[in-house]
Amino acid sequence: MKKLVFLFSLLVACAVNAQDNYFTTYRFIVEPQNVATVQKLVEDYYSKNKPEGVFVRLFENHFHDGGNMATHALVFTGTQEAVGNMYAGGPNDSFALFLTRLNQHIKDGAGAIMGRDLAVHGVTNNERYPFQRYYMLDVKDTEAFDAAHNKLHAQHTPPGVIVDMGNIISGQAPNGPNRWVIVGFKDMKSAMGGVNSLLTGKTLADREKAWDEFVASNGGVEVLRTGMRILLGAW
Repeated sequence: MKKLVFLFSLLVACAVNAQDNYFTTYRFIVEPQNVATVQKLVEDYYSKNKPEGVFVRLFENHFHDGGNMATHALVFTGTQEAVGNMYAGGPNDSFALFLTRLNQHIKDGAGAIMGRDLAVHGVTNNERYPFQRYYMLDVKDTEAFDAAHNKLHAQHTPPGVIVDMGNIISGQAPNGPNRWVIVGFKDMKSAMGGVNSLLTGKTLADREKAWDEFVASNGGVEVLRTGMRILLGAW
């Protein structure tokens, strides 16, 4: 059976600001009886072997459609330099042992992608947003979408919410998304209600008006997939 495999592939060279964040994500399937073991293995390893300058997170893919069968995702985020350095070191004995143990409790791999964060709106410092609704999008005009997205969320992202948007550089499926948006919430109640449930009165009316303007000016968007992931651990 195909297991979780870490591919030490080259990062795409881009002329970007050094502070821009890149990510690599490895998705896999864990059967219920092995979930606790997998979580502990990941926590034990990355609490002691965290790559310098890289934020490591383990997610459960909690709500998803029948074609999106990955149960978990391991995500690495950092600057181009930091993530690149994580791969430049190559495998070592400790990492090889970690993978061997992890693969014993993983049923199958479910794909891997590399991409870039293009915009983040909301308070990020020392804040956790464990309940994250994700949207995979086919955007017809990416320049128009990016501008409309940033205008909306720069002005209408309330406290308690973070909105992350980006693209996929490698690992994209045929006819797959060219933009993704993740909306993070601090609790399940807020995630269920969405951003508008946190607003009232004029603030809500202003956001609803801004949303209509976003829809009219985003260049055309098709939603390919939605779901919600829950943060299990971060290092």
